[in-house]
Amino acid sequence: MYGISIDIGTSGTRMHAIDLDSGQILSTAMTVRHPVPGANVMDHLTFCIEVDQNLANHLMVDTINRLIDLLGIDKTQVGRIAVCGNPIQLSIFQNMEIRDLAFAGERALKVRGVEHQKRDAKVLASDKIGIDLGGKNTDVYIPPSIKHEIGADALAMMYKTGLLERKETCLVTDYGTNAEMALKVGDDIFTGSAAAGPAMEGQSVHFGMLASPGAITDVDVDNYWRCSVLDDTILPQQGDLVEVNTGNVVEEGKMHGMAKGITGTGVVAAIAAGIEWGTIQPPRFTTMDGKIHLQDGVFLDPKDFLEASKAFGAMRAGHFTLLEHAGVKFDDLDTMYMSGASGTYVDALKAQKVGLIPATPKTIYQVGNTSLACATDIVRDPQMMDKLQTIANSIRANHIMFAMDKVFETIYLQELGMWQEGMTRDMYNFFLDAKGIQPLPEKFREAKVHRIVERDIPVVGAAGLKILRDIGTTIVGAFERCIGCRKCEEECPENAISIEDARDEFKISVRSDLCNGTACLRCERICPEKVFVFKQLKIGGKS
Repeated sequence: MYGISIDIGTSGTRMHAIDLDSGQILSTAMTVRHPVPGANVMDHLTFCIEVDQNLANHLMVDTINRLIDLLGIDKTQVGRIAVCGNPIQLSIFQNMEIRDLAFAGERALKVRGVEHQKRDAKVLASDKIGIDLGGKNTDVYIPPSIKHEIGADALAMMYKTGLLERKETCLVTDYGTNAEMALKVGDDIFTGSAAAGPAMEGQSVHFGMLASPGAITDVDVDNYWRCSVLDDTILPQQGDLVEVNTGNVVEEGKMHGMAKGITGTGVVAAIAAGIEWGTIQPPRFTTMDGKIHLQDGVFLDPKDFLEASKAFGAMRAGHFTLLEHAGVKFDDLDTMYMSGASGTYVDALKAQKVGLIPATPKTIYQVGNTSLACATDIVRDPQMMDKLQTIANSIRANHIMFAMDKVFETIYLQELGMWQEGMTRDMYNFFLDAKGIQPLPEKFREAKVHRIVERDIPVVGAAGLKILRDIGTTIVGAFERCIGCRKCEEECPENAISIEDARDEFKISVRSDLCNGTACLRCERICPEKVFVFKQLKIGGKS
């Protein structure tokens, strides 16, 4: 008998096949994109509300079924499944009411006739969800949220890091698009979720990609730049030594010719190195052509820098805001936990230099993918669900909605000024002082870094890792009066659109996993006949 653990992330899905007798992980499968159009969790939420939640659910479940097929097990022998993720992803997965996550305040919900949904621990039937186990039906375990804003993935992050048992002041962050974070001070926990943007997952960057084979994850600099590249087991290996102005190879590494792109941690490392060596003087690049050249043609340019700086700013503003609301000074922060792929692969000290970690913790732990790890624990021992529900009920959490918080707004504006306008640290702190907010620390404390795992998925199993790169699901439309000019196809920044002349009409197909969704809509705006309506696209087939 087998079990399957699943982590539904904002930028991709990861899963294990597990031997239920031994508890051993047998194989791993993952996607490198999310099947629902959009670059972040708010895009996915908007797609559900403004386009079609049933379509979003279909895209997600279809992707999960395709991943299960890659695990290499007899799926008719699956005994149980556990799924973890943030509230929006788990709501899409269950196809349950999602609008209560979109609006803040009881009045806003009442006006729209929306009720808060109970997101306690539950067990559902796989056939009701649409999971294909070859005719077999089994239980699907979904762990609880703490509140509707604080999801199962945040609970997993707190539980798996041991945060809840610590006595000292601790901060934990899942470094991803949605950036869940929690600060524990005594028995109180302050939580928030910063919309860090897709750059932390390597998205919205020219050569960006998730942490998967071929991704540049780190650089070290001493005159020349040495790249680190993930191998087929998603472990970092030595890449080429390059000249940053040209990309010319000074010395070939083990991963020569293997780099396909760069993940968020590589972007962090390159920007930290660029600032330290003067290659970047925010927001300007001082290289000959205004680009930082890495190996195998991969480069960063000022546009990538601006995307990354939004993530840096949101992360630091989030940490800053939690400390301010808790009445904690930077110097009183003892321990920092980093989870998620970006939190695992990034060099913690480089991350400090760009503001992803406060300057003052004494100890830093890098702990891997806690959401997938928690789902795996549940598969091995379903009684954990009761324990997690008890923990969720007992947590005294003070949740801060960053999008509506004045402290967050003030700090984020200073961050944008510093990264994108060249604001000095003195001016940054001057504005904070005027608002009665503590200053940004001048010096870094020498933290002791513990990398608990080598990769965000510590064990991939004897059968190895399989990657579903092309999710293959399209959404399609055929609009009356479409003239087939292909302007929407040419305008799409992600090359997600293709047009087919089918008899008397033009069929428009959109790769859902590439599409930026309702946050973009350049396809609609460019249409000269104004007939392209994104919301009218429906499920198509496999590409």
